Amino acid sequence: MTTSLTTAMTACPLIAILRGITPDEAVPIGTTLIESGFRIIEVPLNSPQPLISIARLVETFGGDALIGAGTVMTVDDVAHVAAAGGRLIVMPHSDPQIIRAAKAHGLIVAPGVATPSEAFAALAVGADALKLFPAEMISPAAVKAMRAVLPRDARLIPVGGISAANIPAYRAAGADAFGIGSTLYAPGRAVADVRRAALALIGALKPASA
Repeated sequence: MTTSLTTAMTACPLIAILRGITPDEAVPIGTTLIESGFRIIEVPLNSPQPLISIARLVETFGGDALIGAGTVMTVDDVAHVAAAGGRLIVMPHSDPQIIRAAKAHGLIVAPGVATPSEAFAALAVGADALKLFPAEMISPAAVKAMRAVLPRDARLIPVGGISAANIPAYRAAGADAFGIGSTLYAPGRAVADVRRAALALIGALKPASA
């Protein structure tokens, strides 16, 4: 049984971005994330041997979580991720060829956008969600303005500089989920430290959902 984007985001609207993770770290870090409540894990393709990490995560957690790749830059990358069992394609930019390739493989795709024009264009070619990137230059006020004009079912995911401190403001503005990078994981970070960060981030969701 596979996990849909809606199911995963409903269970936990946080996406773990494991940039720099190695295959040997993948399952131990994945285990602590799943145990903490995360249900979406992204391995950027500029990590060491990312397809091996993705395959190991899929083998171990694929029934309980949505696993895929970030920093997807080419159509060939999409095919490689699909072959590794990944089901999620995340991009720093919005390339319609990559979006179409992801959909042709039956994958979920979240291109990076920073403006309403980019957002509408990405949705028009099949984007399942919109990565608002870099969030450092897209304030909660900007998210609120974009939410007012985009389709109501458009999923908005700020990425970049997201932390427990600013999650509540973005949620109040209409963000649906959040990509979490170095706040959560950095190469070599101990599993216990990742767990503490994961629980703090999940704790930041509670005021808005109470």
